[in-house]
Amino acid sequence: MDPFSSAVTIANAIRSRQVSPTEVAEMYLHRMDCYNGELNAIVWRNDDEVRAAAAAATRAVTANADLGSFHGVPLPIKDLTSVAGQPNTMGSFGVSDAPRTCSEPVVDRLIEAGCILMGRSNTSEMGTLPATENARYGPTANPWSLSRSPGGSSGGAAAAVAAGLAPLAHGNDGGGSLRMPASACGLVGLKPSRARVPQLVQSWWEYCTTEGMITRYVADAAAILDVISRPDPHGWFQAPAPSRPFAQEPGRGCGRLRIGLLLDAPTGLPVDPECAHAATAAATMLAAMGHDVRPVTPELLSSQAALAYVDMIIPGSLYAHPFDHPDSAEPYNRYRWERLQKVHAGEYVQASVRLQLESRRIVAQWGRDFDVLLTPTLACQPPELGLIRDEANRAVEVAQPSALLMVSFTMLASVTGQPAISLPVHTAPGGLPIGVQLIGAPFDEATLLRLAAALEAQIGWPGAIPARYR
Repeated sequence: MDPFSSAVTIANAIRSRQVSPTEVAEMYLHRMDCYNGELNAIVWRNDDEVRAAAAAATRAVTANADLGSFHGVPLPIKDLTSVAGQPNTMGSFGVSDAPRTCSEPVVDRLIEAGCILMGRSNTSEMGTLPATENARYGPTANPWSLSRSPGGSSGGAAAAVAAGLAPLAHGNDGGGSLRMPASACGLVGLKPSRARVPQLVQSWWEYCTTEGMITRYVADAAAILDVISRPDPHGWFQAPAPSRPFAQEPGRGCGRLRIGLLLDAPTGLPVDPECAHAATAAATMLAAMGHDVRPVTPELLSSQAALAYVDMIIPGSLYAHPFDHPDSAEPYNRYRWERLQKVHAGEYVQASVRLQLESRRIVAQWGRDFDVLLTPTLACQPPELGLIRDEANRAVEVAQPSALLMVSFTMLASVTGQPAISLPVHTAPGGLPIGVQLIGAPFDEATLLRLAAALEAQIGWPGAIPARYR
């Protein structure tokens, strides 16, 4: 078996008895043994449980039982999301490692589909930095260059998939935490629309965060979205049902779309030439496919709204899943925790209202001025390992350029709730992957998946694998 096969291919091979779930699990556990020491992508392992679950999955195949769409496919869960019986430390010494008593809905959906939960992936502490490095577990390295960051906060997930430790991996996104590591590691990172994937608690200003997956293949991103987006009968926030299963979107035509190209970072920071080149290259390919691609100057978040998100909404998230021991948090998060205690409820409400009103004006541009917005995913190449966390802890009062360069293009879709996807369309001369972002209209993951599949067919990025892990 090829460890870089798509999850859909592995599931089909299991269903047709070409390979057993036990063989699949042993292959990935062995690769963890070989490579996780240098990557630090997986920070908690449950090998005995994985083997027991794989054996049960193998018995189900031989007994001709009904099988889920991803029966026997192993994947790690990010260490921000609770699984009953597993610790969820959120990458922090300030959070207990006691086993959690209930699972998030996304975990239940994955188990129902037949997935085998294989360890927990690294994150930044509480998911509030765009890099995967923390005091509790240490940094995760980028498989394309061990001296570079894989991005964050789902960098453990991305590093695991890029190095072939798993065929796909769970993550989540509140400011770009699926898209940034996907870009840094040469993978596909789809942030679903707001309320598409059920959550127990809608955090980061009600529901700016969303659960999702990092994959190598667009087909996997589409098929797994069908699994995790099954409606929650107990939740009030529900995205409209798609017109057909997302798995049917790759390969379908989408007509002639108006695609706006944005190369200037909304933060006003300089954009690395390789990141801009990736976006212009994608624009050229999309234009050759028949789409109307042209530069645009869209309305974006005001500086006041962006500051409110960074200074109030993100710190507020620390109270949605609070520290057990705030004094043990890292300096940058301890500062945010203490600072929010000085913000009264009225200020927080005013920030929320501003973000809601500005989001309405921003979202109105889709369908009116353009259908899809194309940008670089990051304004910089993957940074040196440790840089972002060190700067955040050294100067806690102000967001540092190293972090802002990472979120410059990704934060917008998190605030507005729109679907967005990062695609690995370019490689810098030094060998680092460079991604581009497509932002779609509300609840229109279908168009993004169609465009992504068309670009994947032309570029062939699933075949790009870091040499040391082949």
